[in-house]
Amino acid sequence: MAEQETTVADFWFDPICPWAWIASRWMLEVEKVRPVEARWHVMSLSVLNADKEGLPEQYKELLATGWGPVRICIAAEQQFGPEVLGRLYTALGTRFHLEKAPRERATYEAALEEAGLPASLADAAESTEYDEALRASHHDGMDRVGYEVGTPVISVNGMAIFGPVVSPIPRGEAAGRLWDGVQLIAGTDGFFELKRSRTRDPIFD
Repeated sequence: MAEQETTVADFWFDPICPWAWIASRWMLEVEKVRPVEARWHVMSLSVLNADKEGLPEQYKELLATGWGPVRICIAAEQQFGPEVLGRLYTALGTRFHLEKAPRERATYEAALEEAGLPASLADAAESTEYDEALRASHHDGMDRVGYEVGTPVISVNGMAIFGPVVSPIPRGEAAGRLWDGVQLIAGTDGFFELKRSRTRDPIFD
């Protein structure tokens, strides 16, 4: 029997988003049970919401601290290639979402070290040097799906969706079945939305 061709799933994330984190861990599970390869890209909630008015103060504070991690990710990608993004995202996300580490230089440096990247990349957190590349990566993802959504964004075979927003992380064959459903939905011409109210917080286990 011939091997199935690998499907590439382009995945846009912001490291501070808990829902993107859960979806990204789901994608890693999908890779184990389906012929799928995730390719990681950076989007930014801080860029997305830069001109929006009436946001809650707590969310504004979140967005203010959101610039550093995405700038570091883009700097790493620009200097070392897109293949470093997956392990850097894992290192940052583990600290932010599991360890509840603050978004500060010591956290960034520890994540960079774990990802095998130079600690000097943490300088990018306070620099606008990579903002043009950040916005380009952000728009590459968001232009595919529309701007009334957030992260994660997944693009497969030229079709893009926002989501899935799910909690807890589907594992094993449950992850595979969800992937099958996402592909079915994304491949349905004219399909736009399927949604219900969230009744639980992010569960990271």
